[in-house]
Amino acid sequence: MGVIGLGAMGLGVARSLLRAGFAVHACDVRQQVLDAFAAEGGIACASPAEMGGKCEAVLTVVVNAAQTDAVLFGERGAVAAMKPGSVVLACATVSPQFAADLGKRLDEKGVLLLDAPLSGGAAKASSGEMTMMTSGPAAAYAACEDVLDAIAGKVYRLGDSHGAGSKVKIINQLLAGVHIAAAAEAMALGLREGVDPDALYDVITHSAGNSWMFENRVPHILAGDYTPLSAVDIFVKDLGLVLDTARTSKFPLPLSAAAHQMFMMASTAGHGGEDDSAVIKIFPGIDIPKGAKQ
Repeated sequence: MGVIGLGAMGLGVARSLLRAGFAVHACDVRQQVLDAFAAEGGIACASPAEMGGKCEAVLTVVVNAAQTDAVLFGERGAVAAMKPGSVVLACATVSPQFAADLGKRLDEKGVLLLDAPLSGGAAKASSGEMTMMTSGPAAAYAACEDVLDAIAGKVYRLGDSHGAGSKVKIINQLLAGVHIAAAAEAMALGLREGVDPDALYDVITHSAGNSWMFENRVPHILAGDYTPLSAVDIFVKDLGLVLDTARTSKFPLPLSAAAHQMFMMASTAGHGGEDDSAVIKIFPGIDIPKGAKQ
């Protein structure tokens, strides 16, 4: 079993697999992270190619399509070393077309693909309770049933065509991005109007205006802590995928477009690497008053 990418999600996935009794090979560009995982019982690999020859299933828990392509097909990529009949679980948020094309390219090498984007954040990844939006042939599922059981609380099987899982994931990201942007706008208005931020948070989280993203992200704003769990630039990418997908069928997405512009503004202002709640920084007057929770 192999995991490429030990970020916030990938490390949780790898640890869940360890708890389930798998011999977990791991690869990451950060040597210190790889060394720390090896100290927990994982097996460090110097490259995806080294991993590919040792694993019947490889999860790519990377940021985007370009990184997925690089770790699979690039120099020292995993696919060239993988045995026929092995399976790739591609977990990055990518365009449905990329996922469909990836399935064809892997099939040419005798490797199966499960289009398998993730949701749930670092906490759910660490507890093995992620939601997975998957699609692919029956043979791919059969090859990794035990892997799915170890890392996910809910696995949605959305069809046998690659790309179906990615379509559902980007719709989820549409809602996630819009909800974060709306939460930031609401809190910014509250702060500008002099409302006590802690009281506002308490009221909203017990009222009809609440959302999972409001409840989860606003505490970052109240603490003034923008350490990235999911970064502003992730939503620049993901909402861009949403808009690109809709553009092909000339389908209007006015709220997605507005939210995308908000994340673009935050990124351009230098906040792209900060937590996605830092989108609030595009608004004036967001200083947290003394007495707010820190």
